[in-house]
Amino acid sequence: MIGQVSDPDDRLLTPSEVAAMFRVDPKTVTRWATAGKLASIRTLGGHRRYRAGEVRMLLAGVPAQRPAPKSAPPAEATPVASMQADSSGG
Repeated sequence: MIGQVSDPDDRLLTPSEVAAMFRVDPKTVTRWATAGKLASIRTLGGHRRYRAGEVRMLLAGVPAQRPAPKSAPPAEATPVASMQADSSGG
């Protein structure tokens, strides 16, 4: 059938619906999307929609699987100098 979503994770939520789940203002949800914390889909009218599955994962505390930026080189481990007292006294 046209218009039905078979998987509840594929359902698209409005900013108000997501905000109610997190108990925040809908504008906060929009800020999260702008910051890249939550992916959004734009409707033909320019409104944001959010995938229910991704919202549920974020609500459960599972970090989004986003690729790391390629412009930054991987951080190398830097040795930490240990501070030891000189026992020779001198």
